[in-house]
Amino acid sequence: MKSKTANEEYIEKAKLLTEDEAERLQSRMIDKLHRRLEDKKLNTIEAIAIQLEFEDEQLNEWRERVVEVREKFKDKKPKEG
Repeated sequence: MKSKTANEEYIEKAKLLTEDEAERLQSRMIDKLHRRLEDKKLNTIEAIAIQLEFEDEQLNEWRERVVEVREKFKDKKPKEG
């Protein structure tokens, strides 16, 4: 993950999270993001916002790959009958 700043949309989403949801997101943070938080280069809300955005991007990429796989195998289904 490149060093990036928190997107305002994701900062607002981060502010709406419960304490438990925020803790779960923090537990999944990559090391680089943890270091920036510990070095006080980011505040907690900014770090959570970046993690939210990162996870959304990963989810969208995964969805695109699933669509590609389904399309690939849709054509290879055996004909019933």
